[in-house]
Amino acid sequence: MGELVVVSGASSGIGAATAQALAAMGYHVLAGVRTDSEADAVRADGIEPVALDITVPEHIEALARRIADDPERRVLRVLVNNAGIEINAPVEVLPLTSWREQFEVNLFGHIAVIQSLLPFLRRSRGRIVNISSVGGVAALPVFGAYAGTKFALEAASDSLRREVSAHGVQVVVVQPGGVRTEMAARSGDISLELAAGMKAEHQRLYGGLINATVSSNAAFLKRAVSAEKAGAKIAKVATTPRPRVRYTLGGDAAFIIPLARFLPARLLDGILAMSHRGRNPNPGPTPTPQSTGSPS
Repeated sequence: MGELVVVSGASSGIGAATAQALAAMGYHVLAGVRTDSEADAVRADGIEPVALDITVPEHIEALARRIADDPERRVLRVLVNNAGIEINAPVEVLPLTSWREQFEVNLFGHIAVIQSLLPFLRRSRGRIVNISSVGGVAALPVFGAYAGTKFALEAASDSLRREVSAHGVQVVVVQPGGVRTEMAARSGDISLELAAGMKAEHQRLYGGLINATVSSNAAFLKRAVSAEKAGAKIAKVATTPRPRVRYTLGGDAAFIIPLARFLPARLLDGILAMSHRGRNPNPGPTPTPQSTGSPS
């Protein structure tokens, strides 16, 4: 009780809900945010906002100093790597700058935080919780870059777990499916904006697929898990005495992930194609903007 926990990407959605759940358990949460307004929004009893853009080395260095100089000499018990961005478009279409941006945040930023804070976790025999995605196991069409970052985070988590288990540090992966968050709500609109700027040839090739994917995900998110439920489960995973290596989050993740692991790839391709069938079977020249989200 009262020990330190770091949650990155804590300004809203899953991160904010996780910070609130951990604070309610009695931990002192260092909640990573990027702006003063976000800090004001999350500040509460047991939640101390800290400036943390995980792609900025100075922010990570300042966080490490904050932990080292804690006035109450509290240990760091848990690091929850939750920060993330999502920009979806077909592999042929998505600019390399957007590929690199997603890898910088969704992978390299987390590695930078882990490298900086791992000495504190060794001293406390603490825990790292990496928030992956169902997309880290099953890559949907249009989600290639985002899924690529999550596949990579899954692999890095496996290596890290095997490297630090002898030091008493636990590494756990959480694989959410659909969660109702602001990022999920924005991702479809971003896809449609990118699609609207595609060349005519790309619109002919991919317009229908993008519309079908966006429409399918928008419908799916209406039945998705709330951020509050997701945060409560992550907080439980972060503090349970004997954690498993991986946890799914949401019924869709619990269903899709075993399929992706055990079904032949061609059969899985067919199942995923069927999930889009009928939503936009004919490619259109210009995708129609609508409010939507993503499956993870």
